[in-house]
Amino acid sequence: MTIQIRPATASEMGQLGELTSYGYGGAFGDGPDNIPATSIRAEWTLCAFDGPRMVASFATIPFTMRANGNAMAMGGVSTVVTIPEYRRQGLLRRLMTDSFEHMRERKQPVASLWASQAAIYQRYQYAQATQLRHYTIDTVDIVFHDGNWGTGTVARTSITEGLDDLRDLYRSYVADGTCYLHRAQVRWSTNLFETTAADGPPEIAIARDEDGVPVGYVIYTLRSARVNHPSRNQEIKIRDLVWLTADAYRRLWHFIAQHDLVGRVVWTSAPIDDPAPDLFTEPRLLNCQDKEGTWLRIVDVAGALAGRGYTQNGKLRISLPQDKMTPWNAGTWELDASPEGATVKPSDKNPDISLSLKSLASLFCGMRSAHDLARAGMIEGNQQAIEGAHKVFATQAKPHCPDHF
Repeated sequence: MTIQIRPATASEMGQLGELTSYGYGGAFGDGPDNIPATSIRAEWTLCAFDGPRMVASFATIPFTMRANGNAMAMGGVSTVVTIPEYRRQGLLRRLMTDSFEHMRERKQPVASLWASQAAIYQRYQYAQATQLRHYTIDTVDIVFHDGNWGTGTVARTSITEGLDDLRDLYRSYVADGTCYLHRAQVRWSTNLFETTAADGPPEIAIARDEDGVPVGYVIYTLRSARVNHPSRNQEIKIRDLVWLTADAYRRLWHFIAQHDLVGRVVWTSAPIDDPAPDLFTEPRLLNCQDKEGTWLRIVDVAGALAGRGYTQNGKLRISLPQDKMTPWNAGTWELDASPEGATVKPSDKNPDISLSLKSLASLFCGMRSAHDLARAGMIEGNQQAIEGAHKVFATQAKPHCPDHF
């Protein structure tokens, strides 16, 4: 068997559709014109071919994400499928390794994905980078313990009239964040504005302060006959909720609570530092569950550390082990960080901390602090060095990515 690794051509994207139809069990449509085949560009792919037949697929979608307040190029890994007859032959490792080299050449220092199985990607040094907080609550239970519903107003609007405000609010909301994606029009259209048979069309409501300035929004769907209740059988599904002020957050929840016929509100993509549990009179009625989100991998350590944002000054020498997939990352790196920027260079001095690429990914995005990693035995260094790493890598908010890709 001679396997060729190369990008698919435009004429071969139908094969990618057939391959992913089987690999994903029809989750994204069946046939040669399913969602992966029609939404992925051929030049983003790297596939394995046995003769003319595509037997494994891999795609890297170019994104820009927030990295503690800075914009950073990211490779969004998607469409990872190997047909059963060709599994356990190292094809995914070959595709992943070659893709990391291409990402480095394209100056994409980090890769991210939504994992079908965590076990697959942890062996490639991916770390869980975000979590999604799920809420399910009845509108009659949306009550704040202090009775403060905020100030200002919330009013529905059309997508056409509200789009500019939504974009501006989202940019401001994610500016200091980590793992949030910069949303191109296709992200808004497919993730937030799509009308589905199950949930119906999206609704838009914008919060404004007492001067009429937009300070938040909620995008949601509203359907009847979804809840087994004789007088409140409607359901709201929140697709996105953004707020720039505490008052805006309270007013948006107040707006949702005013839907008297809604017996269930579902939000499956809240950030894990969302304030609702601290505000609700009975937070247990949120039925809160934290579930796995995106996974992140450091492709180019020097580029990732230099491009990330930092909130305080700090110097740190970081030792990383050999890695066959990204051999350029091995060794000791000296990070000189400040709010004005960071420099990274190789060092032959003794390291302050030692850790794996997987642990560095957790530290980089703020999913785990240096203190967390030390307690789990996932980082080595003396107490002073761990404390220094804890401060240098502190993030302004917990990492979050509500956008699937």
